Amino acid sequence: MYYKHFGLKYPPFKITPNTRLFYTGAERGLVLDALVYAIESGEGIIKVVGEVGSGKTMLCRMLEQKLPKMVEIVYLVNPRLSPDTILHAIAFELKLPITSDTNRLEVMQLLQNTLLEKHVNNKQIVVFIEEAQSMPLETLEEIRLLSNLETTEHKLLQMVLFGQPELDENLKDSGIRQLKERITNNFYLSSLKRKDIAEYLHFRMKAMGYCGPPVFSPRAINLLAKISKGLMRRINILADKSLLATFSDDTHYVTAKHVSLAAKDCDFHPKNNTVYNLVLMFILVSSISLGVWLSPHQDWAKNYVQHHIFQQTMIQENVEILPEPAKVTTIPVVSTESEKVIVAETLPESKVKTPTVDNASTLLQKRLAATKKWLQQAETKAYSIQVMQTPADKTTELEKWLNKSELQALLNTLYVYQAENKQGNIMWYVVYDEFVDVASATLAIETLPDMLRKNQPFINKISQLKQAVKNS
Repeated sequence: MYYKHFGLKYPPFKITPNTRLFYTGAERGLVLDALVYAIESGEGIIKVVGEVGSGKTMLCRMLEQKLPKMVEIVYLVNPRLSPDTILHAIAFELKLPITSDTNRLEVMQLLQNTLLEKHVNNKQIVVFIEEAQSMPLETLEEIRLLSNLETTEHKLLQMVLFGQPELDENLKDSGIRQLKERITNNFYLSSLKRKDIAEYLHFRMKAMGYCGPPVFSPRAINLLAKISKGLMRRINILADKSLLATFSDDTHYVTAKHVSLAAKDCDFHPKNNTVYNLVLMFILVSSISLGVWLSPHQDWAKNYVQHHIFQQTMIQENVEILPEPAKVTTIPVVSTESEKVIVAETLPESKVKTPTVDNASTLLQKRLAATKKWLQQAETKAYSIQVMQTPADKTTELEKWLNKSELQALLNTLYVYQAENKQGNIMWYVVYDEFVDVASATLAIETLPDMLRKNQPFINKISQLKQAVKNS
């Protein structure tokens, strides 16, 4: 549904393993290379452990592709095999001439002969066992016995166990300690960190045809990282639904709001109602045992619970709870159905009616001249970002602000002008650059220095800026 909206050729976040989308970051590429080396070196039993949804199946599929043709893979999908059937399962996968009635000794002899023949022909046999944490301990012990099949120099049968952390717990059992000692390589797939997630999302989008800048905002990535806990499957599900929410919002920039909506749809949001439940219990118990006393305090209790619910909602949605802001004034902004305008925070205003341009320094005069030229040439239908405003008598402070080191890289695209606000006060306004559409301007906001983002910059039409300057 949203693919064309983002210029995608294929879905980027399907949870079924697609080797075209293998992410080599977060040490996945290193683990893959190490696995290939371990198998080619003829090691016995190898173990790969990772949480649910950490990418074990994808790694397994990639390993199949990366291994040389001389390696033949036996893939056991069902780990819940008894010790008596594990040999049959391997033999069936190797297409040996047996039936379910063939006794264990015959299967073992046939298997050994086949493995020796493969070895003579320079072939290696590797058994992949997924969900190995679900394999019975007796079957794991049978695997150890199979690993004894070897020549004087080489193992005839290698095994790779893919499992969840419970596999490590199972291997602590003293009854299979010999198996644990036969495991020559242990690999662990850790959860993706915040930086990895940002790279992973952009990598997947680009791999499926997207050509623009990253579409997930930093706050969206922070929230996605928190909710997904760095697990790839969860990241894929959340990212897919976040893009759908963004498409429904008729925008190209994924915000924390879109991730929050996706999380609610997936029921991934953390639930933390302990305080609420305690307060509610207090109210109920008090209403029964202290009914008369509680009556005048019911409003307080109700307000407390409502405030807690509000706070928990904000915390779950990664929304910062701010103190009540001081009264601010901004120049008018145009808002359409597809444009979201954020009001910028400003310095407290004073009732100043006259400009103070005469007191401006050389730097400010240069920016005023550059602004005049820019407004004459700027596309009327384009957009800019307002990053600061202050009363006209704060010229000295504005000059110092423009000289800050954090702004020097942006100075040539910072434009300064004076205009009268709704209250009739003359104000200095500073805007940043020119953008062809709201989406481009929205992306640019996320790249601004922190000192500008703290001002809560907002998007304004250049036609409006021209009109404000003209009216002043």
